[in-house]
Amino acid sequence: MEQQQTYNYKVVRQFAIMTVVWGIVGMLVGVIIAAQLVWPVLNFDLPWLTFSRLRPLHTNAVIFAFGGSALFATSYYIVQRTCQTRLFCDGLASFTFWGWQVVILLAAVSLPLGLTSGKEYAELEWPIDLLIAVVWVSYAVVFFGTVVKRRVKHIYVANWFFAAFIITIAVLHIVNSAAIPVTLFKSYSAYPGAMDAMVQWWYGHNAVGFFLTAAFLGMMYYFVPKQAGRPVFSYRLSVVHFWALISLYMWAGPHHLHYTALPNWVQSTGMAFSLMLLAPSWGGMINGIMTLSGAWHKLRTDPIIRFLIVALSFYGMSTFEGPMMSIKTVNALSHYTDWTIGHVHSGALGWVAMISIGSLYVLIPVLFGKDRMYSVKLIEWHFWMSTIGVVLYIVALWIAGITQGLMWRAVNPDGTLTYSFVESLVQMYPYYFVRFLGGAIFLGGMFVMAYNVWKTAAGAKPVNAAIPQVAAH
Repeated sequence: MEQQQTYNYKVVRQFAIMTVVWGIVGMLVGVIIAAQLVWPVLNFDLPWLTFSRLRPLHTNAVIFAFGGSALFATSYYIVQRTCQTRLFCDGLASFTFWGWQVVILLAAVSLPLGLTSGKEYAELEWPIDLLIAVVWVSYAVVFFGTVVKRRVKHIYVANWFFAAFIITIAVLHIVNSAAIPVTLFKSYSAYPGAMDAMVQWWYGHNAVGFFLTAAFLGMMYYFVPKQAGRPVFSYRLSVVHFWALISLYMWAGPHHLHYTALPNWVQSTGMAFSLMLLAPSWGGMINGIMTLSGAWHKLRTDPIIRFLIVALSFYGMSTFEGPMMSIKTVNALSHYTDWTIGHVHSGALGWVAMISIGSLYVLIPVLFGKDRMYSVKLIEWHFWMSTIGVVLYIVALWIAGITQGLMWRAVNPDGTLTYSFVESLVQMYPYYFVRFLGGAIFLGGMFVMAYNVWKTAAGAKPVNAAIPQVAAH
């Protein structure tokens, strides 16, 4: 009877703590490879410490280990609270936690060993892909099972975003990972040539669109109103935002393949849908920020609100920059340059990491029965470290990327290239150092967070809140 009267916070706690752990691990690997670009000797001539092997480890760790754990934690919490019911099937929820941690550990072993399918954000080999599919389907069963047994009629909009993310990622992963196994550790894609590239970037950009955008918008639509103590600025706009976003995002992938063997009409279609995405993206950003109407004074005193609102600002900036970079004439300059990496990190650090950090600062005290985090001052420090770190990082790479693009396409009157590739590389050196510095500061903030979380949880008795007896209608 006790189980039916309380929410399942145990699995939420597990994922929340591992979010902080994997955040430090993933970002530490990122700082190491950023340092290798400045001081190449740091790979120590060891094959498993080379940039080429650590870089996919970094992307998988920050996206799927850090970001994924944050999404499991917050979606499991939000779906219970907004449906006023306990998670469907505690055992299956527990399996998703342990299964996801096994996936992460297998990635941490296999990628440095050079076991890779070579697909961006989908590098893991086929046995691990199968485990991911099993864990993800289990996640879907837990989430939708909870929605089905809800005790309130209404399905809050945050759950719509989580639902779209869960379904879409399942489809993307299973289709893109279709492969022909050759050995236990090696497989080849089921798709040939240009078709493989198109399927890969249909997956790759929608991993950004649904894993790193739609899902974190679900987080935003719960925790921003919660922390502001205000209702969502416009619930109608949030629903329009949802349908417009999921309708348009699916077709934007080909903008990664401008000036390649992909048919020209497919490239142009990707560009057109990317430009249309600006409208729902900015609608969502405005909706989130305007939720503070009547509560702007909280920005002065509440660093958690600052995390959430600055995250939304980076979301707005990244979703302006992305469509702009998809325009073919802009892409002719930006393609293959560090501008793209700057853009990715304004979204990954500025939006994804900061909205996750802000949400965890709301969540952790609730999960451990505390009124607030151990130290508000440390949250303040973390906020400034994160903000300064991400600004240093992306500004350095904007300048580096535009410099690269201009140098690579500069030609002499006789049509020969003005600069060699090595000359452009020499110009990158100061920017790569600033990038390393920005990343290191951001990572330092994660250590501050880890200490704050540890002090909050230490000695606390984990709690499972009671479910209200009478459901609202």
